[in-house]
Amino acid sequence: MATSTDSAGNTTAPARPRRLVLVHWLTVLCLLGAAIAILTRDEVSARAARQWLLEFHRHFGLFVLALFFIRLVVRARAGALASPGDTSIVARAAAALVHTALYVLLLVQPLLGWALSNAQDKPVHLFGLTLPALVAADEDRADTLQTWHTNVAWLLLALIVLHVLAALWHHFVRRDGLLRAMWWQRRR
Repeated sequence: MATSTDSAGNTTAPARPRRLVLVHWLTVLCLLGAAIAILTRDEVSARAARQWLLEFHRHFGLFVLALFFIRLVVRARAGALASPGDTSIVARAAAALVHTALYVLLLVQPLLGWALSNAQDKPVHLFGLTLPALVAADEDRADTLQTWHTNVAWLLLALIVLHVLAALWHHFVRRDGLLRAMWWQRRR
């Protein structure tokens, strides 16, 4: 997939596979849903609403986990994705490092949340089905997992911000079409 040039003389990255774009944006929506639910929960006093928001958070976390595995399959089928134009080896290495870290955290964070619920002796449900426990109930383990889950959330947020800044840099500074390549586009 070679890059091309648009009518303004900017290089344009080849469009990414539609399935990859779809999984990317579904993951974004699920991460936003999980974050909004848990942050809203801290502001709500009604016990039933707090429990509903926690379940909402858990479901979106499990969706992120499912999308992680779907993403692996889609990426494997897509093969190597072309870098836009004259991207340096340092920039490509940095992008690969950030993407790998994002992938790892998209796997680890939902698993930590699932294990945290189990350690708190709270079953994890998905569409009414009770999922198997990853760990036994244990208050000390729950405290440790809560700390890890929170710290990984902050790390994930930092990497997402870095990822967004890099996308904006590609769009506004490099003008290489990489951001447009990740937008949902209708086939012509």
